[in-house]
Amino acid sequence: MERTDDVAARIAKKTLAKRGADYADEVRRLLDAALTVMTAGGIAARPRVADIVAAAELSNDAFYRHFPSKDALVAALLEDGAERLARYAAHQMDKESDPRERMRSWVAAILAQADERAAAATLAVLWNAAGPGLALEAGPGVVGSALATLLRDTLVELGSAAPDSDALSIAHVAVGTLADLLRQRSGPTDAEVDRITAFCLRALTPAAVVSGAEGA
Repeated sequence: MERTDDVAARIAKKTLAKRGADYADEVRRLLDAALTVMTAGGIAARPRVADIVAAAELSNDAFYRHFPSKDALVAALLEDGAERLARYAAHQMDKESDPRERMRSWVAAILAQADERAAAATLAVLWNAAGPGLALEAGPGVVGSALATLLRDTLVELGSAAPDSDALSIAHVAVGTLADLLRQRSGPTDAEVDRITAFCLRALTPAAVVSGAEGA
């Protein structure tokens, strides 16, 4: 016969699992609603929590169950956007077998966020965060670390003797260029993608540099 404690634990576990799924759905609805409302407002008006809650068709209680403030929601939006960008970049890179072309696909995927359609949402979220480009200019951080991780194996194939540090440095270049394009309200050209790709390829650390540093 099942012990009372076991029954209670099993039922509690099922309840928590369902609640977790419900809460994940609430968070997704809030993130999607916030992105929609912020994009619609652009850089002319910052939406209130009440606007986001109404768009998500949830309550204030649901909002504050997951986010202590609107700033916390915006931070989550930035993280969500970084993850989406990383998935998109990975998908584009997977199409290429040549490491140089893979590098170019990585650069193109990042700079594509400055295209008119994508830039509207990106600028709106950044403006709600603190101002256009500010979150990007902070360095790799939440945006660049995942992108740098994506690039590491490709840099090894290209002969980098310091793939981890090179990937972070290159992420600085790509994310910084994206910030510039967003400020200029200018989408990337093929020539711009080629120029940044060539610069990043030249920036790889050769084995001789690492060997010389170790022998010093």
